[in-house]
Amino acid sequence: MDVKGASAIVTGGASGLGLATARRLAAAGAKVLIADLATSPGAAVAQDLGGGFAVADVADEAQMRDAVAAAEAMGPLRVLVHCAGRGGALRILEKDGTPGSLAHFETVIRVNLTGSFNALRLAAAAMARTEPVEGERGVCILTASIAGYEGQIGQIPYASSKAGVIGMTLVAARDLASKGIRVCTIAPGIMDTPMLARLPDPVKESLAQGVPNPHRLGTPDEYARLAMHIVDNGYLNGETVRMDGALRMAPR
Repeated sequence: MDVKGASAIVTGGASGLGLATARRLAAAGAKVLIADLATSPGAAVAQDLGGGFAVADVADEAQMRDAVAAAEAMGPLRVLVHCAGRGGALRILEKDGTPGSLAHFETVIRVNLTGSFNALRLAAAAMARTEPVEGERGVCILTASIAGYEGQIGQIPYASSKAGVIGMTLVAARDLASKGIRVCTIAPGIMDTPMLARLPDPVKESLAQGVPNPHRLGTPDEYARLAMHIVDNGYLNGETVRMDGALRMAPR
């Protein structure tokens, strides 16, 4: 799909995977709407890219409706890249035997899974209102994680939420096929993002050495390049693509 002159929404676009993708979309001629939290540098990023910024909690219906409307005002909405999400460690049972926090589990599910569905459904509705270009109206790219396949001990809410995104992908692609809208998901491995930057360098180096090939962390631009390939390749649909250097996560 040619994105020149079209609008694109990148959730979580103020940093990390989203920022790298927003930059590549803008370079390809798209009008990029950054949807991120009020505490993010999203406004400055949008100004730098010549796009727009909307304050949006991705699981909030009204805020995401406003973000989609702002993107539509910039041009026909053709692309959603949904990068917004959060981590959150939790055990099913704490060390003293007490049950893990239901509230914490629900919070992670709300942001990562409910937020993915909310962004997907609202963006798809806007795409469905556009005229098709070469047989398609748009493409939605979600973000899962290899934890959705091999979640580690202590990742129960995160792994569950990302497994849900993986499960959503094919169903959504089939559901939206009649509208000419494609849906794919990227499942990154260990990426060099701001979330990981909080870890000490020796810990990051140890994580990097656990990746079979290459022995390093993935970069946000590698995610962005894959996202752009999905946008460009009209035969990619309903697929979750692992991007992890052949890493398979151990139990802990």
